[in-house]
Amino acid sequence: MSISALKIREFQKDDRPRERMLNDGPASLSNQELLAILLRTGTKKESVLELANTVLKHFEGLRLLKEASVQEITSISGIGEAKAVHILAALELGRRINRLSYDERYVIRSPQDGADFVMEEMRFLTQEHFVCIYLNTKNQVLHKQTVFIGSLNASIVHPREVFKEAFRRSAASFICVHNHPSGDPSPSREDIDVTKRLAEAGKMIGIELLDHLIIGEQKFVSLKEKGYL
Repeated sequence: MSISALKIREFQKDDRPRERMLNDGPASLSNQELLAILLRTGTKKESVLELANTVLKHFEGLRLLKEASVQEITSISGIGEAKAVHILAALELGRRINRLSYDERYVIRSPQDGADFVMEEMRFLTQEHFVCIYLNTKNQVLHKQTVFIGSLNASIVHPREVFKEAFRRSAASFICVHNHPSGDPSPSREDIDVTKRLAEAGKMIGIELLDHLIIGEQKFVSLKEKGYL
C-alpha cells in the first residue's frame, strides 16, 4: 500500500495523532494533526495528514477555516459532507466554550486587562486587525468581533459595523483594539481619528467607548491613558 492511501491506524503507533494525544495531551499536537483526527481517513491520493494539510493551506490556517461554510469545505477534493460537518461541529464547540469563558470569567477593569485578553492572539498578526470587545454593565466580556482587516482608516472603519454587533449583544460599552504588525504600538493620526469618531458615535447612542488599545510586540498603548478619550 502506498503512503498516500494510509489511514491513521496504519501509521506507526508513535506517529499516530490519536496515540500522541493520549500520551502527551492535545496541546502537543499541531493544527494539522488535530484536523487529521477529525477527518479520520485520507483518500487514494493523500494520507489523512496530507489531506489535513491541504485543508489548512486552502484556508490559510485556522482563521479563515473557522468562518467557512459546508460548501466551501466540500469544494476541496477528498472532503465530503460528513468530514465537513465534523470540522464545523468542532469549531462551533470551540466558539461556545470561548463565549462561556468570556461571559463567566473575564472582566476588563484596566487597559492592562484588555491588552492581556488579546496580546497573544494579536501580536503575531502580519496584517492590521481592528477588533471590538463588547462588555456588559459589569465590564464582563460579552463578545469579541474582528470588524476590519487592513490598514486603519477613519472612512473604512464605519461606526455602523462597530455598533451593529453592540446592539446585537446588548453591550453597555466596548473597547477597540488593533495591532501594529511593525511591533511599535505608537498611535498614528488615523488611529486617533478613528477613536474620536467612534467615541462621538458612542455618546450619541449611549454605548461608551472605554478605550482604544494598540497592540505591539509584547507592549501596548492605551489611547485613553494618552488623553485621546
